[in-house]
Amino acid sequence: MKVHVKRSGRLFCGISCVLIAMIFFASAITGCETQQQDKQQDSGLQIVASISIIADIAGQIAGQRGEVQYLVPIGEEPEEYEPIPSDIRAANESDVVFVNGYGLEVWLNRLMTNVSDVPVIPTAKNGPTISLVGSESPDPHLWLNPEYVRDYYVERIVSTLIELDPDGESYYRERARDYSHKLTDLHEWIKHQTEQIPDEARVIITSENCFKYYAEAYDLDCMGIWEINAPEEGTPQQIARIVQKIEDMTVPAVFLESTVDPRYMESISDETGVPIGGVVYSDDIGEKNSGADSYIKMMQQNTDVFVGALTD
Repeated sequence: MKVHVKRSGRLFCGISCVLIAMIFFASAITGCETQQQDKQQDSGLQIVASISIIADIAGQIAGQRGEVQYLVPIGEEPEEYEPIPSDIRAANESDVVFVNGYGLEVWLNRLMTNVSDVPVIPTAKNGPTISLVGSESPDPHLWLNPEYVRDYYVERIVSTLIELDPDGESYYRERARDYSHKLTDLHEWIKHQTEQIPDEARVIITSENCFKYYAEAYDLDCMGIWEINAPEEGTPQQIARIVQKIEDMTVPAVFLESTVDPRYMESISDETGVPIGGVVYSDDIGEKNSGADSYIKMMQQNTDVFVGALTD
């Protein structure tokens, strides 16, 4: 009996140790899951934006109550972007997808056919538009006027965040109010800066003719080799047309865009003898530490480049 009792004791002890280990392991798994859930809750709203500019604007308002990511990588043209599987996953796991609208994201329908039950919010909706030259379609680049960002983008974003997260209403409204003040200051600063450009030099020439809203806001003219980025951009006819226009004018400089192949404008500069005044941002913000890594910094840097080149 003693032997049996001893063997039973060892067996009982072994079983107990295994059970304790299993319970500890299960508790650890449960703890990890709980921590992951808490982490997800702590991170707040999951926000996806089509482009980095809209992501930055949304992030200024969401603050610590949301995480924001964007789909079109910095340096790529949003009009010609092709979604990848990770974009579908990001959109599916988000609470909201903010887009520009007005035809900028021509790939949006292809993306969202694989995404269910996630609201898609066009942030430029109801904003006043300027038509593309030779077309009735609106130019989508409304964000190049800071007042439109303040009055349309910010309003659409803050109302959406409040709808998704009512507990954060006062937080979102306060951040939106502060950001709107900064946008007003930005507009006044750009207006003052661009007033320095002489009358005969008040024209912005880029590859994509996307600065219409900026030009309208600050009493400038603008033109481009083509109207909007598309596969047929940079044709010989488009280049010949803009070369002729430049030769008929007194133009101090032309400009490159961060998302556009520079060779088109470089060839025009070579042919006309008009120097390139610098690189500007139209469809994205700059990389980190570029000096243009937010919407406001991007607009300030663009203005510095324009004014510097056109007042020499």
